[in-house]
Amino acid sequence: MSQHNIAGKKVAFLLTDGVEQVELTSPWNAVKEAGGEPTLVAPKSGTVQGYDGTDKGQTFDVDLTAAEANAADFHALVIPGGVVNADHLRADKDAQAFTRAFFEQHKPVASICHGPWLLIEAGVLNGRSLTSYHTLQTDLKNAGANWSDQEVVVDQGLVTSRNPHDLPAFNDKLLEEIAEGEHAGQTA
Repeated sequence: MSQHNIAGKKVAFLLTDGVEQVELTSPWNAVKEAGGEPTLVAPKSGTVQGYDGTDKGQTFDVDLTAAEANAADFHALVIPGGVVNADHLRADKDAQAFTRAFFEQHKPVASICHGPWLLIEAGVLNGRSLTSYHTLQTDLKNAGANWSDQEVVVDQGLVTSRNPHDLPAFNDKLLEEIAEGEHAGQTA
């Protein structure tokens, strides 16, 4: 059981086909176990296909499309990784706008592995400290971020990690930031 109680807090999980399954299910379960209410948001309705590396995993039901979802209805945002997932999300204008709104509203955002690619397109990284899967470091630095190779990096409500091995630390910091609430320094 988590040391952080986030009872009643609504957490959006933004993803699409190609999501690295454990980077969805592990934080999702952590949020639920801490009393939070996760919601799956995707660019399209229906289901999304999860992957375990390059192998197909489970499918997950979409609760809201990114066009329908409103950041004002949530306390935090989680962006799981997966190369295909992240590449498709970063090209989606509704996903970009939904993500940017969390920063504009000073709400916690957590992103792991390839997920931070979307943060580049949302225009929210200039001057921010973060980590990601190592192959994204040049892209993130070019977007103005201060990238470092660490298990988890927290910067004013922005939580990032590198890969599935970092999930325990990622989940703990995600819950801590949600419990703390809005952060004045979390801004677009």
